[in-house]
Amino acid sequence: MALPTLSPEQRQEALAKAAVVRKERAEVKAALKSGETSLETVLSSESQAVRRMPVASLLASLPGIGKIRAQKLMNDLDIAGNRRISGLGPQQRDRLIEKVSA
Repeated sequence: MALPTLSPEQRQEALAKAAVVRKERAEVKAALKSGETSLETVLSSESQAVRRMPVASLLASLPGIGKIRAQKLMNDLDIAGNRRISGLGPQQRDRLIEKVSA
């Protein structure tokens, strides 16, 4: 399936929208890293930008957890490596919060 051709205006709008999403995600990660917000707060966020963030990326931004530990944690909890926050079930969220806070 071929990608649709975008006009220069549509392309600029899409680039601007993507920049806003990246900035919001970076702010959430920075807030997690500094301790300004909790994992539970982020997981319950209604923001589409946050809900579409990969779980591995979110976990790697927590203090004391890097990419390797995030992958191990996801494997231990049977969460797929490509799972996004919005794709987590209630039990997965609860187990994730419990495991990280321990």
